[in-house]
Amino acid sequence: MHMMKMLITGAQGQLGRDCVDVLGEKYAVTAVDVEEMDIAAGASVNDFIQSLQPQVIVNCAAFTQVDACETQAEAAWRVNADGPANLAAAAQKTGARLIHISTDYVFDGQKPLPQAYIESDATHPLSVYGKSKLAGEERITASCDNYIILRTAWLYGANGKNFIRTILGKILNEPDTRLKIVNDQYGSPTWSYQLARQIDRLLTTSATGIYHASAEGYCTWYDLAVALLKEFDFTGHITACPTAAYPTPAVRPQNSILDNYRLKLENRNVMEHWQSALKAFIKTHGRQLRAELNRI
Repeated sequence: MHMMKMLITGAQGQLGRDCVDVLGEKYAVTAVDVEEMDIAAGASVNDFIQSLQPQVIVNCAAFTQVDACETQAEAAWRVNADGPANLAAAAQKTGARLIHISTDYVFDGQKPLPQAYIESDATHPLSVYGKSKLAGEERITASCDNYIILRTAWLYGANGKNFIRTILGKILNEPDTRLKIVNDQYGSPTWSYQLARQIDRLLTTSATGIYHASAEGYCTWYDLAVALLKEFDFTGHITACPTAAYPTPAVRPQNSILDNYRLKLENRNVMEHWQSALKAFIKTHGRQLRAELNRI
């Protein structure tokens, strides 16, 4: 059986690594990160994709450090806007299908809680990160016919930097520290492995366009930390605080709840409720995370 050729960019990131694992079972995957191919360098992207001739390109590469984007705007735009534009141009030229990952930050988070954002809602990014990611979406839609843009939110996984690993590290290494965690931003914590499975599902269809793909249900960052402690059976000291007490360089949307409206409409949604996904994540990776993060 001839396996379809797939290129995965940003393959060292948390989502990239899960995509390599999940999609590598069905596709002939070439996994690259910035060392092998810088998506922002147009000519080399074109050459690389022309010679590989993949049928599918999954772009997991992004400048995701939201606060750093505010001071490193140029770098953020290179990776988040120019990069997708280069991949879209190369995909269009070779006839490849492009799967691109976007974000809840394309919205301003002002929708009344607990209403969720659907794909057709007006975008209005507040931060450099959100603006650069929206530009990436627009550049794909302008130059490529066969694409899927997946907007996700509050991504976590076994690898890379994310909220869950950070909180866990603090609790394991500084058990007496009182952690203040924001309790007025709402979203759906999404396991990168499940997003990889959602990509896998969409690749069996002829779907195109923009989709929301985050976990079902919603919570605050504080709720997530409480659930995490409960799953690990830890007694940490965490208190809820408002966003105003924890100022950050980038403005974060207060409401980041995404509704997987199109996926459900088309009967293609495989995303689980955030709580059951968290349980499964900890069952799978809990022991490894404990060992890895416990530096005492």
